[in-house]
Amino acid sequence: MPAGKLARYVLLAALIGITVLTYLREQDRPHGTSPSSSPPSEHQADPSPRPSPIPAGSGFDYYVLALSWSPSYCAAEGPSANRQQCASGKSYGFIVHGLWPQYERGYPQDCDTSQPRDVPFARAKQLSDIMPSTGLVVHEWRKHGSCTGLSQDDYFTLIRKAVEQVSIPSAYRQPTQRPLVNPLVLEQAFVSANPGLTPDGIAVTCDRDYLREVRVCLTKDLNFRICPEVERASCRKRSVEMPGTQ
Repeated sequence: MPAGKLARYVLLAALIGITVLTYLREQDRPHGTSPSSSPPSEHQADPSPRPSPIPAGSGFDYYVLALSWSPSYCAAEGPSANRQQCASGKSYGFIVHGLWPQYERGYPQDCDTSQPRDVPFARAKQLSDIMPSTGLVVHEWRKHGSCTGLSQDDYFTLIRKAVEQVSIPSAYRQPTQRPLVNPLVLEQAFVSANPGLTPDGIAVTCDRDYLREVRVCLTKDLNFRICPEVERASCRKRSVEMPGTQ
């Protein structure tokens, strides 16, 4: 075979080999990468949002989230009830009474703190959807928030996070008038609506006439936990009033 023709065959075979090798390398590359892609750096920022950390309190064992049935408070207090919460046209159901630091037995209150005792009005208003009374916000900060070791901002941030952890059963979200209720039925509804919550980690309280509060025990990381001392305060009546808004 002439030398020129042989050289052309060798060159053609080399080009075919290069093409095949390139194809095989492309098939080996992970889907979605390009030849210029570099492996993600371990220091590269994660584009997905991360939940903000839960403020860590200190000097106590756990929290109680107290959810008050607002129409019961308004009915019990009558003309002396807080107007921000109970004035005509207000339609609150369960609201936050407080987030209370607890010992396994007993609880701290009115603690010394480097934080201000007063709460700015603008800060209190930010909680108005879950704590409609600014006076209640100030009272809860002074009596309970001062004992958490947290700043005001962290304490109020934690209150909202705690509320988000507890699902109110759908049958009890609206402050409508209803027949007498069995506190145990309400407790069971909360347990069913909140996986991980057990009957020994919740208390439904009442007074002589009305169902008053649902108290849920939470760890400092806002997970459900048992709390025998709090549970012992559960209402023992078989039926109580759970009024609606006027």
